[in-house]
Amino acid sequence: MSTTEFPIAVTIGDASVSGVYARPDRPFASLVLAHGAGAGMDHPFLRGLSQALNDDGVATLRFNFPYREAGRKFPDRPPAAIAAWRAAMTEAAARSAGEPLWAGGKSFGGRMASMAVADDMPAAGLVYLGYPLHPPGRPDKIRDEHLYGLKVPMLFLQGTRDPFATRELLEAVVARIGPIATLEWSEGGDHSFGVAGVKRGAEEVGASLAGPVAAFMRSHG
Repeated sequence: MSTTEFPIAVTIGDASVSGVYARPDRPFASLVLAHGAGAGMDHPFLRGLSQALNDDGVATLRFNFPYREAGRKFPDRPPAAIAAWRAAMTEAAARSAGEPLWAGGKSFGGRMASMAVADDMPAAGLVYLGYPLHPPGRPDKIRDEHLYGLKVPMLFLQGTRDPFATRELLEAVVARIGPIATLEWSEGGDHSFGVAGVKRGAEEVGASLAGPVAAFMRSHG
């Protein structure tokens, strides 16, 4: 039986954004998930991932960044995104029973999670679903500097055809971070983990990533 999701409000200073929370019986961990730059918290990819994680014993909280809540297209600058991350983690912690609380997200959402942790936001670990290491075609614009000071376990799930992360560059970054970082490739996957010639909906694609995410969190519990 699927875990029931219910809407919540995440308070950020004098404002709030929408969120969705789901908690299975006796979860071994909680994971706060942020959306990518072009889609909100209700994108089927994140819904599928969240529901599959719930079935595997993980409580989840998804939330909208302020720009998405306001209907804007351009993502928030890091200070606003980090403030939203802190608020979402505080909300998840208040609803937990003391289990490890992880942070992660799709593309922009995962990168902002890492920047928030670099800015001293507590988290048991980080999960990156398609880390945007550089803009497509611009491997010279690498976004990695803050990653090397992080001290928590990190899981990078990345498609081998993702134009936002040249394979050699990402492998070098993960090697430089050291043993706290794990990189798992999705063979043939693009930035959304879609594989050419394989017909799967976004919800199914998201659900397919729950296994490695839950296994990683268990191994670092």
